[in-house]
Amino acid sequence: MLNKIFIFLLMCLGLIPSISIANPDVWLLVDTEKLSMEIKKGDKTVAVLNNIAIGRNGAGEKNHRGDDVTPLGNFRIGWINESSNFRKFYGLTYPNVEHADNALKKGKINLDTYESIARAQSSGQIPPQDTNLGGQIGIHGLGSANLSIHKSMNWTHGCIALTNDQIDQLSQWVEKGTLVTVK
Repeated sequence: MLNKIFIFLLMCLGLIPSISIANPDVWLLVDTEKLSMEIKKGDKTVAVLNNIAIGRNGAGEKNHRGDDVTPLGNFRIGWINESSNFRKFYGLTYPNVEHADNALKKGKINLDTYESIARAQSSGQIPPQDTNLGGQIGIHGLGSANLSIHKSMNWTHGCIALTNDQIDQLSQWVEKGTLVTVK
């Protein structure tokens, strides 16, 4: 309990970056079968972004770094890079405890890694991005990438890609802490 209070105080003082609590009514629903993203406000859909791209190997359980699979689950936007090579990058809080639990049971990560991911999630921090499960999963634009490739195939290493126009549209709705459900 004292550790949580100490961490909270350090976050309040700005000594530890935390994932802010975004508008709880706004959230994203990513449908990896329809290749669409709904921007939701409560139960109401306020915008739909179609023809998104996901990992080269589809969506599902991410087994290891470099498997080109987009992970399923509930995440938060943990960080924002406004000057990404992909125009903008909204980093997801992947891996989460559910992914870590599965990986620990299958021997893909050790207990220390699991506990590190669990601590990050419980304290509102970004989970370690350098585990065997991978990291740096997010939502991004194309930057200078080829639009025709984006329209014709899933091409990412596990991220969710939008066109540059779509990522600009998305930026008016999301902030650090926004919930993202990938199904």
